[in-house]
Amino acid sequence: MRYADDTLLGFAGPKEEAEEIKQRLAQFLHDELKLEISPEKTLITHARTQAARFLGFDITVHHNDRKISGRRRSVNGTIGLRVPRSVVVAKQSQYMKRGKPAKRPELLNQDDHVIMSTYGSEYRGIVQYYLLAGDVFRLARLHWAMSASMLMTLANKHRSSFSKMARKYKATVETPHGLRKCFEARVEQPGRKTLIGRFGGIPLRQNKNTVVTDRQLAPVNIKRKKLVTRLLAGRREACGRVDEVEVHHVAKLADLGRPGNRPPWADLMAARHRKTLVVCGSCHADIHGRSVAALAEQSLESDVR
Repeated sequence: MRYADDTLLGFAGPKEEAEEIKQRLAQFLHDELKLEISPEKTLITHARTQAARFLGFDITVHHNDRKISGRRRSVNGTIGLRVPRSVVVAKQSQYMKRGKPAKRPELLNQDDHVIMSTYGSEYRGIVQYYLLAGDVFRLARLHWAMSASMLMTLANKHRSSFSKMARKYKATVETPHGLRKCFEARVEQPGRKTLIGRFGGIPLRQNKNTVVTDRQLAPVNIKRKKLVTRLLAGRREACGRVDEVEVHHVAKLADLGRPGNRPPWADLMAARHRKTLVVCGSCHADIHGRSVAALAEQSLESDVR
């Protein structure tokens, strides 16, 4: 059960009366509910000149005296929600180091679509929460920081460049406001739904009708080891076919040799930072430079021992 005690009260009147109401509320909470209010957090602000921070939003009252001929100034007195600058800076700093976007080392061993899905879900959650704000466009700065961090992570993983990763994964997606640019990583699965990792493609426009849902935390699911997932997929990582598979092992990645002097399967293992490679019997025999029958006989002898 979650305990929520954040409250925002609106009052039209003199500040002295607002102070009196605050004192009466504090007295009631102390006497009747045995609760104490925090003086540092219980503030009285002027809605037009000072924003009230509530549930991550800055809440103000709009005011604009610019005259527009033939039309009335209907914006005056309406409530406005804004994205706090401190929120943008705090969220942005999670993807930066020394003032610049930086890679995330903890994601380097993940597949490309997993990396993109991770960034995409984090960005989408923030944007969808602040779609009620009139200045949600301020999250464009966060989009820049996160996309740069994501492309740097992918570039570091593949020993490639930022621009090459951007060209490889750039895409467009249809939205209610037309086509939008985004980044997409796809994994084709024969007979199954294609896996799509997407970042961006969300119009930064206010949506007054959006519904912010405070979902309950999902139970933690223990994921399978990466090798188990690769084996269950039944896909040969060297040739791409789907059939019975075997696993090729090396003692350490240094045994793969230097770049430029090694076969494609070794480059694939090095790029993934994996000492294992799921292959078919034929590819496994080619790796060891022996026939399939000889390799099977050797495997049988080792099992007997």
